[in-house]
Amino acid sequence: MNHTTYPAIAIRPALRVDALASGGLGAITAAGAVLLAPLLGLPIGLLVGAGAFLVLFAGALLVLAARRPVPDGAAWAVVLVNVLWVVASVALVPMAAPTALGTAFLLAQALVVVGFAGWQSAALRRGAVPVAG
Repeated sequence: MNHTTYPAIAIRPALRVDALASGGLGAITAAGAVLLAPLLGLPIGLLVGAGAFLVLFAGALLVLAARRPVPDGAAWAVVLVNVLWVVASVALVPMAAPTALGTAFLLAQALVVVGFAGWQSAALRRGAVPVAG
């Protein structure tokens, strides 16, 4: 069976920085949901849920970044989750009718996540080495 793994130098930094940003935003969003909801025009439950997801996602990213080697399927799954996050964030703008600040928040964090997905995808494509397994 053929299997692909990725050198640590290629993907680990992208996963770790994504974890730092996701965990930080998640903690702030979940902990500050009551204060942020009226400013952003987004429901408290959405902010708490999204924040909790981001904290858990950050933990998963750190675990994945520590694996030797980083499994290719898991790394590509991170890219997919990031792309889905962007799609959901952009879709929320017309669906949730946030305030102007909320719209800016949704689009800004989506743009950052596009950057993470691109960085991770590029690292995976650049760092792939075939390994017989």
